[in-house]
Formats: sequence, structure tokens, C-alpha cells
Amino acid sequence: MTAIDAPVCEQPIVVLVGATGVGKTRVAVELCRALGGEIVGADSVQVYRELDIGSNKPTHDELQGVAHHMLDLLAPFETIDAARYAALADAAIAGVARRGAVPFVVGGTGLWVRALLRGLVALPSVDRALRASLEREWRELGPERMHARLRELDPRVAARVHASDMVRVVRALEVQAQTGQRLGDLQAAHAGGEPRYRALTVLIDVPIPHWLAAVEARTRAMLARGWAEEVRSLVERHGPEVKALRSVGYRQLVAAMREGRREVEVEPQIIRATRLYAKRQRNWFRNDPDVGLRLRSDEALGPALLSHIARHVSAR
Repeated sequence: MTAIDAPVCEQPIVVLVGATGVGKTRVAVELCRALGGEIVGADSVQVYRELDIGSNKPTHDELQGVAHHMLDLLAPFETIDAARYAALADAAIAGVARRGAVPFVVGGTGLWVRALLRGLVALPSVDRALRASLEREWRELGPERMHARLRELDPRVAARVHASDMVRVVRALEVQAQTGQRLGDLQAAHAGGEPRYRALTVLIDVPIPHWLAAVEARTRAMLARGWAEEVRSLVERHGPEVKALRSVGYRQLVAAMREGRREVEVEPQIIRATRLYAKRQRNWFRNDPDVGLRLRSDEALGPALLSHIARHVSAR
């Protein structure tokens, strides 16, 4: 992982973060229309082409004419990490600033947002023999036992990484074995480093009961729009193992297709997986020292809030 340290832009930016399903895009569009902004996405699934329904990409009507960058950048078989995201987002933000608009970074992928705002800690390069050994253990022992080991060695990372995410579990165990230090501790220490942007970070949230209902309704709506057909088409074109299909919802649908289960059977699993993922997102952002404002998406944007954000983006 490449270290990213130097500040890159004096242009003030606004960062809207929060768990999946809380209404970040709607709030972002409202703010962009009021303050002359453009959206720079920070979503690790929406960057992929062809993953439209399951990533809940905003439609033309939802964007209401607001430009949205960092969508549809990669083919499903391509890979992207936080360092590459930060480089691409840097370029997008610079373009927004050149056009005289306000960059609004919007998304729920916490590590990507941290990489953009604070850079990434420099980590040792991959030890191929060690990685092969850990991956062999993963296959022999299974995801749950490997994740349990991670919880013992690095609880910070384990709390935000799903047990089925072999890449991140193995990488965290690998770093601990190489350095004798926890990846979570290294990342937490680096998060307090020099900011790369003059950013106002706003946490978008909603009361838990409203959010739970929204997640269920959104899942059902995406399935009704043809999410399973989208996944089936992706598997036919690219195979079931591409990284893009490991994300929440897509992973459950791929497994259901392999096992011959129906959509109605997998729907509760997707809802449960989404809740678990969102819980990790909530924990990440609630502990993020960069969050300066908290906003409920089910409340109207008041003039005081708009004035506060306007003063930030007009500061030079």
C-alpha cells in the first residue's frame, strides 16, 4: 500500500459520510443545488460498471442535473484499493474546483474517505510466501476461524471486516506477522496525521427504526427491479469470482444461484448482511475524529446549516 501524505488542494471541500441507506445522495443533491456543487463519489461498488441495481447508483432524475463523478470507472474484473481511489478522487476534485464548483465527496467507504483526507500509512510490501500460507490456512480452517484469530490479534480491523472477506482478513494477519504491530493501530495512528484537504466532514444519520425500515424497503425494491437478473448476467459474462461480486448483496445472490435458491429465500440474508455492514460503517464514522457536523437526513436542511457550509466553502 502506497503512503499518501502531502496536501494536494487548498480548495475547501465538503465530505458527506454515513451508513448505507441513510440518504446521503439525496442530501448531497440538495446541498449541491443550493451551493453550486458537484458530487465526487466514495462508494466501493458504484465505481464498477454493470453493477447498477445492487449498488443503488443514483439515477438521472435523482441527481436533478448535479454532476456525479467516480461512477462506472472500472470493469467488474478490475481491482481498486484505497490508494488508487484517492488518486482518482484527487483528480476529480481538482476538476470540480477548476470549474468553480464546490466538491462534495459523498459515500460510505470509510477507508477510502480516510485515504483521501488523511493519506495512508506506508505498509510493508506483500510477502508472497506468507500470503500463500495464510490463504492455505483460510481454505483449510474456514473463514470463521480465521476471523476469530483476527479478532484476537487485531480487534479494530476485525470489527469492520466481514468474516467472508478473505482479502482484508489475510492482509491484516499478514501485516501483523510482518511487523509485530496491528494494522488497526497503525491506521488509527496515521488518521491523526496532517490533513490533505480543508474538509468539513458531515455525518449523515437517521433514527435506527427509520433506517431499518429503509434498508428492508430498498432491498425489496432492488430485487423487484431485477437485481437477481443483473447478477446472473454478470456471472455469465465475468464468472462468479470477480472481486466486484464479493460486495454485500451480490455475494448472497451469487451463492443463492449456485445453490439453486429463490430470491424470496435470499432476501432476508441480504437484509441481515446489509445491517451488519452498516453497523460497521456506523461504528467507523461515529469514531472518526474528522466528523465536524452531524445531520439527520429525515429533517429539512435549515438556513443555519446552509450558511455554515457556505462559509466553509467560501473560505480561502
